[in-house]
Amino acid sequence: MNALPRLVTVTATGLALALCLTGCRDSRAGAGQPGGTPTVKIMVGGIDKVIYLPAKLTEQLGYFKAEGLDVQLLSEPSGAQAENVLVAGDVQGVVGFYDHTIDLQTKGKCIQSVVQFADVPGEVELVAAGKAGEITSPADFKGRRLGITSPGSSTDFLTQALAVRNGVRVEDFTRVKAGAGPTFISALDNGGIDGGMTTDPTAARLTTTGKAKVIVDMRTEEGTKAALGGLYPASSLYMDCAWVKANKPVVRKLAGAFVKTLRFINEHSAEEIAAKMPAEYAGDDPKLYVKAIGDTKTIFTKDGVMPADGARNVLEVLGSFSPNVKGRKDTIDLGATYTTEFVSGG
Repeated sequence: MNALPRLVTVTATGLALALCLTGCRDSRAGAGQPGGTPTVKIMVGGIDKVIYLPAKLTEQLGYFKAEGLDVQLLSEPSGAQAENVLVAGDVQGVVGFYDHTIDLQTKGKCIQSVVQFADVPGEVELVAAGKAGEITSPADFKGRRLGITSPGSSTDFLTQALAVRNGVRVEDFTRVKAGAGPTFISALDNGGIDGGMTTDPTAARLTTTGKAKVIVDMRTEEGTKAALGGLYPASSLYMDCAWVKANKPVVRKLAGAFVKTLRFINEHSAEEIAAKMPAEYAGDDPKLYVKAIGDTKTIFTKDGVMPADGARNVLEVLGSFSPNVKGRKDTIDLGATYTTEFVSGG
């Protein structure tokens, strides 16, 4: 009898989501109301993660207001939960990974990336320092407990993809819901996980303290191509297709604001970017936060345009392991999962 894929939980998801969504129900029609300043609610899959830096930075730079928009940023640490909020109609957009648009299409949902922030994941697979001699690559995943933010998240997708590409079956290791930030660090500290998939600033904190070692680095184009066989467009603003069609002027303004931020990131140093962010994002170690931004900032595009070959590779990667996509790649309308209309002046 085949073993079932194992997935366990070491931390409970907080209840803050329920509080932050008060009054958001049926907001899919909100931004299209005539008169006044359009209001757009955007859920970010972990607003303090450097991979999603453009969301808060755009607000800090005043670009939303400059476009005449009232943008309300909410945060949910898991991309899987963020997509659920969008599908439910509680928010108009999600800042999360592009791969969710493909996965959701297999479930009959039309969601598309309207601004592509990054063409690589910005994620790292790291292992506890004490296990670094035993786990040197994804080929060593068998029998291990590996942290992900939550089931169905992009860290979950990527962890499974790395395993399959290196000859390890998904059912031969355990994916552990470890969250991000303090919960991920705690899980590593107490032995709840042997390693896992995470981003900066968590990765910077764990590596600079010597608690963990990076074995797969997808913060660079070279590292991503080596790990996944090509580009893997990740951080993006994705929205419901019908909402986008009905609210093109608002989407164009959102895209304009985000593209200005992407240019700012590409034209400024990590120190200059960090200085624009809320002080609490740096926590008790501003220098570490600058390092985290510096280690990750090259993932961001300059123009918000989706690389077509990257989108195709995401489909290939998901098709290698995902029960939703595997064997159904030919049925996916990839063109419906993203648009360049709002970032290319079309």
